[in-house]
Amino acid sequence: IADRQEGIGVCGWILVSLSFLLVLITFPVSIWACIKVVREYERAVVFRLGHILSKKAKGPGMILVPPCTDTFIKVDLRMVTCKIPPQEILTRDAVTAQVDGVVHYRIHSAVSAVASVTDVHSATLLLAQTTLRNVLGTQSLAQLLAAREETAHSIQATLGSATEQRGVKVARVEIKDIRIPMALQRAMAAEAEAAQETRAKVVAAEGEMNASRALQQASMVLAESPAGLQLRYLQTLTTVAAQNNSTIVFPLPINMFGSLGQKSTGG
Repeated sequence: IADRQEGIGVCGWILVSLSFLLVLITFPVSIWACIKVVREYERAVVFRLGHILSKKAKGPGMILVPPCTDTFIKVDLRMVTCKIPPQEILTRDAVTAQVDGVVHYRIHSAVSAVASVTDVHSATLLLAQTTLRNVLGTQSLAQLLAAREETAHSIQATLGSATEQRGVKVARVEIKDIRIPMALQRAMAAEAEAAQETRAKVVAAEGEMNASRALQQASMVLAESPAGLQLRYLQTLTTVAAQNNSTIVFPLPINMFGSLGQKSTGG
């Protein structure tokens, strides 16, 4: 700070002294023009004859800005949400996609944000677009679709390291939407449908195998008791009659009719 104050030179100190003298002569009218109010979420970077007065911004509260020699710039420290326009990118596996996102950042050093870049918000937006394209260009489409969080963290780390010297801290980066060509969407949908059908056939085959094993065990149990087989047959007929109101043909063995005929003849 002392180096900065000595940098204004002798003429500068003379002008500063005259400015304070003018304030004293026109007091108390001039004091109202010199007092500035800085809000809680703002900081003021004060310039004295073109030199930054301090390495740390002033505020919040009231600050004194002498006329003619001192000027100030207010910097907003609140969180800024910036939308990244859709970017046409080419992934590592030569697939064209449009990706847009959202960047959340805030200014943590007002002096660096004012002194190092002309428009910190525009510079951050342009850098976010470039970083998004560079990072996504090194990934395949499958990685881009399956690992959004990891990709967003990678973009945040790259962008944060570039904006740290400008007094900007990147809080969060989110990939909002990924749009791919319609032909590729139809191909991916057909592939997913084929995979679902394959899994369905495998499940059906496993069910048939389990059912056949159960039927084999049931047949072994019924083979030990012929009466149980007849009871199972009658139970099946009862179930069919209860579910479907239709005519049921009940087959009878031929030898049963033969025995009935012999009994009637004998009688």
